[in-house]
Amino acid sequence: MKRTNIANALAITVATALALGIAPTAMAANKGCSNATLLGTFAYRVTGFITAPPAEAGPFASVGTQIFDGNGGTTATAWVSQNGNIVPVTIKGTYTVNPDCTGSFTLQISPVGLTTHTFFAIDESGAEFQAIQIDPGVVVTGIAKRQFPVGDWRQ
Repeated sequence: MKRTNIANALAITVATALALGIAPTAMAANKGCSNATLLGTFAYRVTGFITAPPAEAGPFASVGTQIFDGNGGTTATAWVSQNGNIVPVTIKGTYTVNPDCTGSFTLQISPVGLTTHTFFAIDESGAEFQAIQIDPGVVVTGIAKRQFPVGDWRQ
């Protein structure tokens, strides 16, 4: 009878330890982010290098504002410096935010006619995100910060 009580206690202890160990992992994967996490206007800066094709290779930088509609649509206006050539651009695209607060953009840039792809991670409780362009031949990273607080009349 004592062996049964010990076995039951051990089984309960193991089950509890497993449950406690699994729960934080499950919660880490779902931090509660969604497309609605990105809503409003963000000011951003990106820098890096274009490595290919050789005709476009060189330093790259851009500063602008990007507006998120909270439903997966985004627009932006910016100035770009690519290898010292300065160009104003407009951007339209889509975004997806995952429950773990990471996500991706697909952006069409005018007037240059490019489509870019970006991976990002949201931080500062949705007030900032960090990004890296994931297209071949591009080494560009950036940071965007919410321009106005949530609920501000300028949003």
